[in-house]
Amino acid sequence: MTRFIIAPQWQGSVSSRAMLLVDGATAIAGDLPRSACTHVEVPLEAGESLGTAVRRLSSLQHTRRLLDEELASSDEHTLVVGGDCGVAVPAIARAGARHPGLVVVWCDAHGDLHTPETSPSGAFGGMALRSALGDGEPSLAGSGVTADRTVLVGARDLEQAEEDFRAASGMRHLFAESLADPDALVQAVGDAEAVYVHVDLDVLDPTEMTGVNMAVPFGAQAAQLVAAIARLRAEVPLAGASLTGFAPVTPDAAVDDLGTILRLVGALA
Repeated sequence: MTRFIIAPQWQGSVSSRAMLLVDGATAIAGDLPRSACTHVEVPLEAGESLGTAVRRLSSLQHTRRLLDEELASSDEHTLVVGGDCGVAVPAIARAGARHPGLVVVWCDAHGDLHTPETSPSGAFGGMALRSALGDGEPSLAGSGVTADRTVLVGARDLEQAEEDFRAASGMRHLFAESLADPDALVQAVGDAEAVYVHVDLDVLDPTEMTGVNMAVPFGAQAAQLVAAIARLRAEVPLAGASLTGFAPVTPDAAVDDLGTILRLVGALA
């Protein structure tokens, strides 16, 4: 059985509509089995940077501690529901500690490969994958996962510093159109002991998912992404997963997107 950790963290987002992520996580949780859900009490306040280049760091640190505690409390298969992409970092760290041969599959329209030094915004969401690789702000960074065992899926809006790091690091990059072949993701993952799959909903094309804060054209088709994840799970054990980035502007808009989201939840759970 899958355990769902609901973590409506908004402080890592760069968007002026970041708090809509709270509504999005709550809407998803409302369609999940209540008995299987654990809710992390994310601070309401924005938080302070604490003299660093990471915006709202104090609140991000608080949520990280709570997530670490929840992840350590059970060995059940866990799907972390955000909130911004930063909630995936502690989950990846835990999966990497348990599976030394872990491969991370990061499905996102953006690279999330900045460090505090290269980020133009200071938003942790844009540093999340780089942090999972052990770089950046030490109090938020992960460990045990390397760039050459990471597959970036559907990314189409990388800034130059992110692209430079990706190219130099050996990180694999699978474009959205490649998902038309359901075996493409399995081939990109290669000889993994286990995989961790992260999905930011903006990886999908805007015609398929409207409730995101930073939509980018020419994204993945939901049916193809679901099929690719299912094919991957048939070949490699899933060590954990996360689903983030839902920011509906109204409750009615949330309903319009939830069918697609629940198909992804089914693939990840």
